[in-house]
Amino acid sequence: MYSTFIFDLDGTIIDSEMIGLQALQATLKEQGIEKNLDELRFSLGIPGLTTLEILNIADIPTTLESWLEKEKPFLKNVPIFEGMIDVIAVLPKAGIVTSKTTEEMNNSFYLLNIDHHFHSIVCASDTENHKPNPDPLELALQLLGCKAKEAIYIGDSPYDMQCANAAGVDFGLALWGARTVSGFENADYIFENPKDILNLINK
Repeated sequence: MYSTFIFDLDGTIIDSEMIGLQALQATLKEQGIEKNLDELRFSLGIPGLTTLEILNIADIPTTLESWLEKEKPFLKNVPIFEGMIDVIAVLPKAGIVTSKTTEEMNNSFYLLNIDHHFHSIVCASDTENHKPNPDPLELALQLLGCKAKEAIYIGDSPYDMQCANAAGVDFGLALWGARTVSGFENADYIFENPKDILNLINK
């Protein structure tokens, strides 16, 4: 049914979202800004720079550096969702579109030694505009050599779905990361676990 399967990273392939949220919370607390984790969940799926702009942080470069430093010790051993790599290994073609920067990818994803499973990886450093803008997904389609109708984008955040819709690509919700279907009523597929994705290569 699809020749190409493109994935978000955080909350879809790796279980890293709480690491990022807790590091952000601790960074803000140092500046006297108290936020609970639910108040920071809007940051999931968008670049850290955008998050700090939304929070109206005065010194964004220093704050971003502190946030990344707090994440580093935990991202080196970030868990991969169970069964995910077994699924990706048998897909005809796989790619990644993530809001992580090159530096963040070097401190986390590339340490996991799973990058060989992907034909293309697009991060926040590769495009001027980021999710929910379609640019990163459209770049991935170009690099993977496929048309929008031949691909599906799988993610766990509203930004992922908006990005897919804007690029004319079908969207599959990674429920193991999203933990709710609320707000995802327009998703083309709801995947309860990674193995559900395999149903699409048998059609």
